This record gives sequence, C-alpha cells and structure tokens, in this order.
Amino acid sequence: MMTMRPHALPPAQSGGPPAVPPQLICDATPESVRSVRRYVREAVAYQEPGVTADALDTLVLLASELATNAVRYGTEPGDSIRVVVDAGPGRCRIEAHDTSRRRPQVRPVSDERSRGRGLHLVELMAESWGAADREFGKIVWAVVTWTR
Repeated sequence: MMTMRPHALPPAQSGGPPAVPPQLICDATPESVRSVRRYVREAVAYQEPGVTADALDTLVLLASELATNAVRYGTEPGDSIRVVVDAGPGRCRIEAHDTSRRRPQVRPVSDERSRGRGLHLVELMAESWGAADREFGKIVWAVVTWTR
C-alpha cells in the first residue's frame, strides 16, 4: 500500500489550485512509481505554471526512471523513498532519495538485458544529473530546462 506523507505544505493561492507539497514520501514498491509520476506532474505544474508540455512529459519520465531505480537498487523491503520537486521559471530539479549509499552506474547498452536503460534516458534527456550522499542514503537528481 502506498503512503503519502506531505511535508511543509505551501500555502494555497487564493482562488488557485490546491497546494501541492514540495515532496512525496511513499513506500519503496514498484506500485508507488505510478504515484510518483502523478505527483511530479501536479507538483511541477503547481510550482511553475509556465512549464511546457514537452518539459513536463520529460520530467515525468525522468522521475519515473529515478524512482524505479530507487525502488529496485536503493531500498530494502519496508523502506520508503522520497521524491522532491523544485521548479522555477525555465527549469526544474527532481530528486529521488533512497536508503542506499551505492551510487548509480550507467551500464553499457546490451540487447541481452531487459533492464539497465533508465540512466541512459536520464543522461540523454536531462540538462544535468548526479548523485549526492545524505545522512542515511543518497539523492539522485536530474535537472530539466526549457524556454517558453
């Protein structure tokens, strides 16, 4: 079962859409990735209403890849992942936090494996991406930019 635990809710704009929290914490299960995609679409559109449709689609895809990697390679059963969105005019940073210190590695493309292509997509579609340590695990992030 997916659990959403909002943190530091921004104030709702009067007459505008309801506030979307700047982060989502959910169970580290494959089923949660769908919720991550929905959350990212809503959070980016809320934080930066001028986001282009192409940029939003790219951000949702990259968030899906980062969350999938966090679930598959960065957690143990019972863990959670955290997804953070920070969008502003012409740019957005998405972060996936997990409990492992093991850094992601881009693997050579192989027709023999059905997995291992996600970071290739991140590398191709993000302006920049990387990983950083945090107290109990790591953060893998990607930045997307766009022009109006």
